[in-house]
Amino acid sequence: MASVRRRGTTVAVLLGLLLTVPACGPVADRQARELRVGYDSLDGTRAVWPPRGSLAGDATATAAVTEAVRAWRSPIDDRVHLPSSGILWSGAVDGAPLALVAADVPGESASWLLQLTGRDGRYEVTRASEYTDPGYLVYADVLPLHLPDGRRYLASGRVERLLGPDGRALMLTDGLTGAVKVPDCRAVPVTATLRATESLPRGRAADRLLDLGVATVDPRYPLVRDDTGSGRRALDGLDTCVLADEQGPFGSIPRRIGDRDAPRSVPESWPMEKVAVRAIGEMTLGGGNDPGDLEQLTWETDAGTMTAVVYRPAGDGTPVVSPADRSNPLQTYVLPVPGQPLVVLTWRGNRDASLSVPPGTPRLVERPGLVVVPMPASRQTFSLATAEKTYYRSAGGR
Repeated sequence: MASVRRRGTTVAVLLGLLLTVPACGPVADRQARELRVGYDSLDGTRAVWPPRGSLAGDATATAAVTEAVRAWRSPIDDRVHLPSSGILWSGAVDGAPLALVAADVPGESASWLLQLTGRDGRYEVTRASEYTDPGYLVYADVLPLHLPDGRRYLASGRVERLLGPDGRALMLTDGLTGAVKVPDCRAVPVTATLRATESLPRGRAADRLLDLGVATVDPRYPLVRDDTGSGRRALDGLDTCVLADEQGPFGSIPRRIGDRDAPRSVPESWPMEKVAVRAIGEMTLGGGNDPGDLEQLTWETDAGTMTAVVYRPAGDGTPVVSPADRSNPLQTYVLPVPGQPLVVLTWRGNRDASLSVPPGTPRLVERPGLVVVPMPASRQTFSLATAEKTYYRSAGGR
């Protein structure tokens, strides 16, 4: 795979991937009215998403899935473009009809993963998660499903082996795993071994992902790329439901459409890849003797780089996390420590940078590139003077 920049986000794109979409004639007319089964994507001669599942060749099931997808609308009332979408799997799980559709929603420049359940000859969309980069799902190699018996994964035709959270190989039947034990609110690894193909002549031994947990709510996509394994280390011991909360790092910056917030859409701060952490200092609170660790969490979204701070108390205390802050020369975080809310300010420390805080503000922690102060009762302004420019940030109050 190679990395390219698209709408400010690094995404994995296959070199040499060929999309063969008929442009005219009876086939094109059929595709305009009916979803294709599988997807017309090739890596060399290998089909990435061939038709799979026991109902892949069932015209009645395909028509019913198409009708349900045609009727579905996104949270902002956009519809699926059928000719550029496809049914990636259509079959039955535990006797119940199931279909998984990669849906192109061009009005939002996004891919949606639609999970449909059938009953009495009709299908309905029962789960819908948005990946905020167009076309990603048909380039992906592992896709998540959530069924009553737990998490399952659908693997592309390039996947030779898939390891679950416990490091054991998962059995694939027509590309679909059985039920996988995934916690509600904890990140766990999923690792694919990819076959040698035209775009990957040597294959790939470890294509790493993180599953943020089965409690991840729609329309948030639960899988995050973790190529280096840094995300697994960064999220160790953290509650992903807290991270996803509207006051947590991943859920705190809402998506805006036009001049309004879109609370039913995926937050702009929702992670896509490159989750990492670095230690920035230590801090002792509440008269304790043992200092806790302050860390800076970073990750990539479709809106750019986001950051937050994590305070890990000494011992078995519960970590405290800040809301997200967009990447900025002077990062400003509100850390909601119970009974003692704080403002954490970080910057790239050098001899030419000087931080100013409001007069009389006590500095609980001070070191190059880091200052921690109590949360002001009213809105206060902090400034960072550098050789080129002075940066201003405000925090405090309600």
